[in-house]
Amino acid sequence: MPSQSPMDLALTLAEEAAANGEAPVGAVVMEGDTILAAERNRMKALADPTAHAEMLAIRTALKTRATGRLDGCDLYVTLEPCAMCAGAIAHTRLRRIYFAAEDIKAGAVENGIRLFTQPTCHHAPEVISGLGASRSEALLRTFFRALR
Repeated sequence: MPSQSPMDLALTLAEEAAANGEAPVGAVVMEGDTILAAERNRMKALADPTAHAEMLAIRTALKTRATGRLDGCDLYVTLEPCAMCAGAIAHTRLRRIYFAAEDIKAGAVENGIRLFTQPTCHHAPEVISGLGASRSEALLRTFFRALR
C-alpha cells in the first residue's frame, strides 16, 4: 500500500504542477494497492494541450499494464475531468474515478455534458466526487488568482 492515499499523492502532484507554472491538477491510476501511474499537468512543459494529468496517467498505466484497457483500475484526480479526459476514461474502461474539486466551466462528469450519462457512452465508471475537494479548490483558487 502506498505511504499516502492515492488522492493525497494526486494533490501533492497538483502542488508540483502549480510550482512549475502548470494548472494544479494531479492524477493517479491504481490497480488494487499498486500505483500504475502518477502524473501532473504538463501542457506547458510538453507544449501539448492534451497533456492533462489524467491523459498522462492513463497513457503511463496503459504502457505498464500492456493490455489496452484499465478495467479493474481506479483513477484519482484532483479536478473533475474534462470531455477529452472523460472520453479516455470511458475508452480505457476504468472501473472507478474519484475526483476532488468539481469544474463547473469545463467538467464533463457531473457538470457540462455529463458524458457518462449519455446514451452513446459505451462505458460509465463509478464516480465518487468531493474527496480532497477543499485542498484542491484552495490550490486552484491560489493558482488562478495569481494569474489575474
